Amino acid sequence: MTGSLSEEQYCFPDYNASCIRIQLTVGTCVILYLVSGLCILVTVVGNSVVILSVAFFKHMHKPTNVMIMSLSVVDLLVGAVVMPFSSVRSINGCWFYGDAFCLFHSSLDVFLTSLSIFHLVCIAVDRYQAICNPLHYSRTITMSVAWIMVGASWALAASFAFGLLCSKANIAGLEEYIESVKCLGSCIVMFNSLWGVLDSIICFFFPCTVLIFLYAKIFFVAKRHAKKIGDLCNLMNSYDRGKGGLIKQSEHKAAKTLSIVICAFTFCWMPFFINTVIDACACFSSPFAVFEAFLWLGYFNSTLNPIIYALFYPCFRKCFYLIVPVKMSY
Repeated sequence: MTGSLSEEQYCFPDYNASCIRIQLTVGTCVILYLVSGLCILVTVVGNSVVILSVAFFKHMHKPTNVMIMSLSVVDLLVGAVVMPFSSVRSINGCWFYGDAFCLFHSSLDVFLTSLSIFHLVCIAVDRYQAICNPLHYSRTITMSVAWIMVGASWALAASFAFGLLCSKANIAGLEEYIESVKCLGSCIVMFNSLWGVLDSIICFFFPCTVLIFLYAKIFFVAKRHAKKIGDLCNLMNSYDRGKGGLIKQSEHKAAKTLSIVICAFTFCWMPFFINTVIDACACFSSPFAVFEAFLWLGYFNSTLNPIIYALFYPCFRKCFYLIVPVKMSY
């Protein structure tokens, strides 16, 4: 049985000011719910395994992994708290949970997105110190420093996201437009032209520029290290050569793996932030379907991260093999 595509349906049929629902066939809705549900499941389970890997295996207790664990907590919250409600809104075109929760959900969405890239900057700084200043790394980036960086990222992102949306600075000057399009059952974050640009710069474009600079420096230094190691191989005995090469190879492999994480983040979120800037400067002409598609592409980044760790990070892959069978046995 399929739904009628000829009659308008409303989010709240008993109210005149209700938004119009998206009219999809039952089969299409089922497929979309299955896809979003699978995405949510993989996000929650995958990031839970990453968190458990760092929390319960002592050899994983390293500054870099503390930051990765915190990033996984962010991705877990995206999958457990943000994505389920967004999936209902995206598929139905309606928000059924009230204005107060709409504000909280939207603030949480902006908060977690900002927090993700702040974590990636911290991880890039950690890798920069490990590769470019290896002799001072153990003194510069300790576990305490890692936790301070993580805590500062959470505090900064929370202050920015909740402060911006709760103060309504993002919609200053848009009051008349919002009143003209407002209907019962809508929940979309709007940014005026000023904050549309500032939000994209602060939460995406400037941090991405910093990440590109740091990783360009990392790989330049890594290449130089590889050449020096090759020149010194003839002067080292086999034991020292094996040990030193292993350390360098491990650090470089970690940097390459985390660069893949950053590339995935950029690929997933760049369309959304470009669209945010264009939308804020073009009277919000972007279709609802385009906005939701770009938003879900960004959400998909939280699903990708644990998959990247499992495929490219040997330490995490070994932990996954130890944890997953235990979970399955129950």
